[in-house]
Amino acid sequence: MSFRRIMAVTIKELRHIIRDKGTLFLVVLMPTMLLIVLAYMVTADIQHVPLAVLDLDRSPTSRSFIQQITLGDDLDLHSQVATFDEIERLLLEGEIKAAVVIPPNFEHDLLAMRGMPMQVVIDGTEPQSGGFAVDHIGRRAEEFAANVLAVHFQARGLQIQSLQPIDLRVRTWYNPNLKASIALIPGLLSIALGMPAMSVALTLAKEREHGTLEQLLATPIGRADLLLGKILPYVLSGVLNVVITTLVAVLWFRVPMKGNFLVFLLLSVAFYFSILSMGMILGVFIRTQAAALALAFLVISFPGFFLTGIFFPIAAMPEIVRLEAMAMPGTHYAIITRGLFTLGLGLEDLWLNGVALLGMGVVFIAIAAFFFRKKLA
Repeated sequence: MSFRRIMAVTIKELRHIIRDKGTLFLVVLMPTMLLIVLAYMVTADIQHVPLAVLDLDRSPTSRSFIQQITLGDDLDLHSQVATFDEIERLLLEGEIKAAVVIPPNFEHDLLAMRGMPMQVVIDGTEPQSGGFAVDHIGRRAEEFAANVLAVHFQARGLQIQSLQPIDLRVRTWYNPNLKASIALIPGLLSIALGMPAMSVALTLAKEREHGTLEQLLATPIGRADLLLGKILPYVLSGVLNVVITTLVAVLWFRVPMKGNFLVFLLLSVAFYFSILSMGMILGVFIRTQAAALALAFLVISFPGFFLTGIFFPIAAMPEIVRLEAMAMPGTHYAIITRGLFTLGLGLEDLWLNGVALLGMGVVFIAIAAFFFRKKLA
């Protein structure tokens, strides 16, 4: 390999990226735009779920309970109804997503410690809103029951703690408010920053379509020099994307960066080397840009949603799927991004994932060079 020849190909590729507006957009702007779109799609917190209440008890305790569950921005009290028919009408018209039915003797049963009977009706056509309402009402009901019983027993000179054999205290680390943005956006970076790999596959296919690839091979440039020279510009643009997307995540979405940013840059270079080498393999075998784009999406971008552990825990996957997931660069990069952003891990904790990415890059580029020689020699 010749460093001078690699740099010559790199400069040529940089000029191509700058001149071609489509490639420039895909390489420089697309990762940031994709991150913003995905972040708003999957991290939107559910708020202001419209709720109806059928209060058959009409006691001071039931009225206090209604106030308790509708505090804040989570559930909005749409209306208090008098019959089940009104609940059904409101659900059918889409005006509410859930309803609470408070039975007679609600106050009496609660103070007599016979439980806290109630019914929650949800709109099954929107299970996300309905499930959110059930969880929220359940948590508020537990808090309300504990407070009411505490006041009731203190008035009698008793302590409610003596009646509770279990004292469960939950503490959430790293993401105390359980914000979806903090949990998901670091992982989404592994999807968004993988977009330049599609450009590498498109570049090789485009040069093959236009006949310029064979012209390059007729020069003294070696095949390994050519492949590395084509990858380097996208690694450089990837570093720029890392800076931009990190600023968007931290400043726009308020995701804390607890780790060292320089370590993040270093491990991101390893990720780009591996993911771009994977894109190079696709470019070697595919002869048209349309086919290269479709295959790159299926092989590089699509698995990022299901195999990187962002939405589905890797530990819960079947063994064969776990092995497949660990063979994807995006899986290791998702571990790195989450570790640095959310947990504040350092290089001493994530070096193994970095080595795995470098190893994948070496294997992928070797495979690309081997078949590139076989196909075009």
